Amino acid sequence: MALLKILHFPDPRLQTVAKPVSAVDDALRQLAADMAETMYAAPGIGLAATQVDRHIRLVVIDISEEKDQLLTLINPEIVSQAGAKEGEEGCLSVPGIYDKVTRAEQVRIRALDLNGQSFEREAEGLLAVCIQHEIDHLEGRVFVDHLSRLKQGRIRKKLQKLDRETM
Repeated sequence: MALLKILHFPDPRLQTVAKPVSAVDDALRQLAADMAETMYAAPGIGLAATQVDRHIRLVVIDISEEKDQLLTLINPEIVSQAGAKEGEEGCLSVPGIYDKVTRAEQVRIRALDLNGQSFEREAEGLLAVCIQHEIDHLEGRVFVDHLSRLKQGRIRKKLQKLDRETM
C-alpha cells in the first residue's frame, strides 16, 4: 500500500467531475486500499478519489473510533434523502478550515462494493453527512462551495498564505 498526495483547495483538479467506474478489478481494489491508508494517516474519516487526483467515482469512509469499519463505495448515488441539519464540516483538501454546512439528515444510497456487487444502504447522522460530502467531491465540489463568496475568498487567501509559508 502507498500514501497518496491529497490535493488542496483551490487546486482546479478538485473541480473535476469523476467518471463512473466501468470495472471492479484488482487495480481498483488497490487504489481503494491506498486511499484508505491515506485517509487513516491524514487523519480523516472520508476520502474521494478526486482528492487524490484520480477522477473516478470511488469513495472510502470510516467514521468508527477504532478505524475498523471501512466502507468503500463505487459509483455511489443518493437515491433518497430526508430532513435537513446544519453541522460543522472540515475536509482533508481544505486543511485547518471548518464551517457550518446544511446537509440532509438521512440518505439512502446505491453503490457497488469491492466485489462489484450492487447494494443499497441507509445512513443518518455523521455517516450521512460524510457520504454527501464525499459525493460532492465526485461532482467537483468541496464543502466551501456551500459557503458565501466572502468566506470562500477568505479561505482561499488563508490557504494560499499557508502554502507560501511552507514552501
